[in-house]
Amino acid sequence: MLPVVALVGRPNVGKSTLFNVLTRSRDALVADMPGVTRDRHYGVCRRRDRAFVVVDTGGLGDTTQSLDVLTAHQVRMAVDESNVLLLIVDAREGLSPIDASVLQELRRSGKPLLLAVNKIDGLDPDVAVAEFAALGISPVLPVAASHGRGIDTLLDELVPRLPEQQEPQDIADQGIRIAVLGRPNVGKSTLVNRLLGEDRVVVSELPGTTRDAIHVPLQRDGKSYVLIDTAGVRRRARVEQALEKFSVIKTLQALDDAEVALLMLDAQEGVTDQDLSLIGYVLDAGRALVIALNKWDGLDRDTRRHCQVGIDRKLEFAAWAPVVTLSALQGSGFRELMRAIDRAHAAAHRSLGTPVLTRALEQAYAAYQPPLVRGHVPKLRYAHFGGNHPPTIIIHGSRTQHIAPAYVRYLENFFRKRFHLYGTPVRVHFRDGENPFAGRKNILSGRQLRKRKRLLQHVRGKH
Repeated sequence: MLPVVALVGRPNVGKSTLFNVLTRSRDALVADMPGVTRDRHYGVCRRRDRAFVVVDTGGLGDTTQSLDVLTAHQVRMAVDESNVLLLIVDAREGLSPIDASVLQELRRSGKPLLLAVNKIDGLDPDVAVAEFAALGISPVLPVAASHGRGIDTLLDELVPRLPEQQEPQDIADQGIRIAVLGRPNVGKSTLVNRLLGEDRVVVSELPGTTRDAIHVPLQRDGKSYVLIDTAGVRRRARVEQALEKFSVIKTLQALDDAEVALLMLDAQEGVTDQDLSLIGYVLDAGRALVIALNKWDGLDRDTRRHCQVGIDRKLEFAAWAPVVTLSALQGSGFRELMRAIDRAHAAAHRSLGTPVLTRALEQAYAAYQPPLVRGHVPKLRYAHFGGNHPPTIIIHGSRTQHIAPAYVRYLENFFRKRFHLYGTPVRVHFRDGENPFAGRKNILSGRQLRKRKRLLQHVRGKH
């Protein structure tokens, strides 16, 4: 499962800024004042061929205030859950007694520990880190999170300290792994129990019953599956219990372990902001996606029509994901659901040869060329397959660095439709080929070639 790295330190040392850099997001609130982060914030860092969960924590400081006491408790929960600790200090303010106090507490955990000296921009790195050598941690890593400086070196030191990712249970190799995702009380555990034909997981009307990701083998219609029933993810403002907060991390880990994400929605409530956030996690992980509209049997015709319109409008960015209506309680719609899962898994697992991809690229390029880049049309020469889960297509050409996002989406949709990649995201990456004539002075420019061609045509016309 995904390892966990906790960012710890006193207030206003730049933990949230570093979190945003590592996760390549703007999810954590950043402000030039201490104490902005009160709760834990989490995301996934995917670099150096590894992935891990990053936890942004509140600042440890004066624990005489009740709110600071609660913040400190949240930090300690993050320390307990993590595999590696990253202590952040401020180069501009220098070594503080609080830094030494925090370090002493972190050392008691026995976890691998790294020290990052932040805000070195405009300073001599050697001078900036010298003061922190007194903490007795080696190496001391100078970074400027706001400018992205030192991040590669930080990752070079961090990644080797992460534990190897392992399957959570041996049964995970026994079939298609399906992560059942959704907000609390949308019927995830009811669906799992109904598919299994037994009360395998706890079901309650009280939201938040499921605390951890549970892997359950399933045999259905002669096929093998592993259902991963996850805790419900709700809006952070409503997440009050510490145990439930870390259920979110378990959900992210389960998603990374899965091959197909089954997102359950409550048809009576439609698509919420939390549902959209979960789909964002699925897309970031590159997993195949099937959307299940639960409690469909309790809706009248007008409500169903209104719900479908809302689904089409809000999920336009993931229109490739199949939507299946069902009732987990009554057991209706399950055959269509499992067929959609099988097709999505097959599409995500499909491989494509270079000749067929290149022919498809030529057709897409002929039908619609990319917009001009500095007066020139980007050239797309050939394509080859880059991997599964999700299907990744590598396109080689020239002037591809500035191809518009709209054209990338056009190519993704073209390949998806051409190769029937049902229920899975498609990723398109570009690589610029080197100019084979670079450095040769006797080669004419494009303008010179056109001028020479017109001159030859003029001469031939006279004779």
